[in-house]
Amino acid sequence: MSPGRLQDIEASHLARWSRRLVSVLALCASIAALALIVDTQHGHLFGKGLQSPSDALSLGEPGALHDRQAALAPAEEGRYRALSEFVANRYRVSQDVAFDLVSLAHGVGEHLQLDPLLIIAVIAIESRFNPIAESVAGAKGLMQIIPKYHSDKLEAFGGERAVFDPAANIQVGAQILKEYIRTTGNLGIALQMYAGALGDNEDQYTNKVLNEKQRLQHVVTQSLRRAPAPAAMRTASARNSNAFALPLD
Repeated sequence: MSPGRLQDIEASHLARWSRRLVSVLALCASIAALALIVDTQHGHLFGKGLQSPSDALSLGEPGALHDRQAALAPAEEGRYRALSEFVANRYRVSQDVAFDLVSLAHGVGEHLQLDPLLIIAVIAIESRFNPIAESVAGAKGLMQIIPKYHSDKLEAFGGERAVFDPAANIQVGAQILKEYIRTTGNLGIALQMYAGALGDNEDQYTNKVLNEKQRLQHVVTQSLRRAPAPAAMRTASARNSNAFALPLD
């Protein structure tokens, strides 16, 4: 083989390896950029982000959910456990995450005087408990909020990127629903307005949400029936007779 031919082959190999190296470096850069985007927008799913379910409940209340869970009464915790187990099984999500979301919904519902089961039902229909769900219309997060229409509410959580934070999303979504109920004076119309489906004369969205809420209420009812009866306590008049009576309500 002539020296010129050998040089051509070596140059060809060098060019090929150079192209491969550039491709690998470009791939690494793309992966790094993607990781940065995910960490910025969805960091709460990996223990970071603006306000994770265990870090905040509502505006300016870091740690409120953790404090609330620590102070749960046995009956209240049983209700949350039953609901989270139902949600986890029905929507294929972690039961721990489901418990956090159920707790958030109850805390927000209590704060806004809005039925927490209604909030959970809306989350179920809107996103199936996927905190990074996004529709073709631009609705995002658990309660499928469209940021450009509710930027004022999201601003209190740090801006539009907070829409993927579960605590912020539930707070803002519940506020929107509460406002619609107050404006219309009718839950069915408010739900259709929330879904952007006022033109649907069959109220399909409302029926889906209310049917889901009914299932959730059934779960709560069943959990109350399974709850142990209150322990008997001795009354003052029965100290000598060894008789017991149930505590008064």
